[in-house]
Amino acid sequence: MMKILDVLDKDAIFIDLKSQDKKGVIEEMVTPLARMAGVKHDVLARVLMERERLGSTGIGGGVGIPHGKLKGLKSLILGLGLSKNGVNFESIDGKPTHIFFLLVTPENSIDIHLKLLAHISGILKNELFRERLLNAGDIGAVLDIIRQEDDAA
Repeated sequence: MMKILDVLDKDAIFIDLKSQDKKGVIEEMVTPLARMAGVKHDVLARVLMERERLGSTGIGGGVGIPHGKLKGLKSLILGLGLSKNGVNFESIDGKPTHIFFLLVTPENSIDIHLKLLAHISGILKNELFRERLLNAGDIGAVLDIIRQEDDAA
């Protein structure tokens, strides 16, 4: 099974997102991901916003998993963002979203896309894990918390 830390780069972790709305969070999070993947920022942001128009990826419980597929992408990219104050992400429970895993996969990699989405949403059901992530003081702590959860999964 794929582990989150196999694909999550420390440069794609935000422990204090500044954005206050859905578009802002996506714009903020795609900045390092676009650079790392060698794709244009606006192309990556557009793919994610188009997916949001189909229905919010705010799955409730303070969690959002914006995701999409991009033609020409060489490998999947993953980012993690934390918002202390929470963001209106049009979540299904109507509550603010604090934890964001942003996932973009190559257009033809349906299997890996679904497996990683399932793994991420699975561990995010753990309330203690979510609390520990939100209280992490730095990127090193975030990586340790994810490593522990990845190993336990």
